[in-house]
Amino acid sequence: MVRLQKFLADAGLASRRASEQVILAGRVAVNGRTVQVLGTRIDHAQDRVTVDGMAVKARRKLYLAVNKPRGYICSRHDPVRRRTIGELLPKEWTDLYPVGRLDYDSEGLIFLTNDGEFCLQLTHPRYGIRKKYLATVEGRVEPRILNQMTRGVVHEGERLRAEKARLLSANNSHSVVEVVLAQGKYREVRRLFESQGLTVSHLRRTQIGRIKLGDLPVGKWRTLTGPEIKTLVSNRSQTGRPEAREH
Repeated sequence: MVRLQKFLADAGLASRRASEQVILAGRVAVNGRTVQVLGTRIDHAQDRVTVDGMAVKARRKLYLAVNKPRGYICSRHDPVRRRTIGELLPKEWTDLYPVGRLDYDSEGLIFLTNDGEFCLQLTHPRYGIRKKYLATVEGRVEPRILNQMTRGVVHEGERLRAEKARLLSANNSHSVVEVVLAQGKYREVRRLFESQGLTVSHLRRTQIGRIKLGDLPVGKWRTLTGPEIKTLVSNRSQTGRPEAREH
């Protein structure tokens, strides 16, 4: 059972607030009876919903994991015609949008969906979804630098902090560091190192929550499974069963 205005918004009719106005205007009927009460709950699998006499169907929820390549932006359109993440997907999936961001020069795991609540739970700071990165850094990274990053730094007037920072390998030319973030502010991994006078030459996101990038090839996608989605969201029911596909 879902609220009528949420069903209309999820079906792509309008935003939830605009859908409320459509209901209050008496334009919505459920099983042939006009409904003007906000918060009315329906069973989208059994109830017939119409707006101005036209049937409204539930939109299938999609949840994709994509291995974004470098040189792509996390958008469906770009005014300066850079390559976009939408170009990696089937053309008919025009309603999917990225969950968060990976900058133009970074690669790795990112989700795309048409489920607004799923997007909110994975991007709002209060949910604290952890994200793991592998950063290749120019020069040798000393342990004191990693300690400073986990204590917190100020960069361009903003406080940044890594949940964890672990040195995987180092020599005089470069170091490889695993970084875990709880929030993921704009370019946060790169800025953490910049605050210490270091430059990240390559950055890949390898994990979001419990979902790992694994062996998904660069530029390819797969749908998330039902159990995977359940590990990412909390305190809400899953709607629909994601189709298990890979490309």
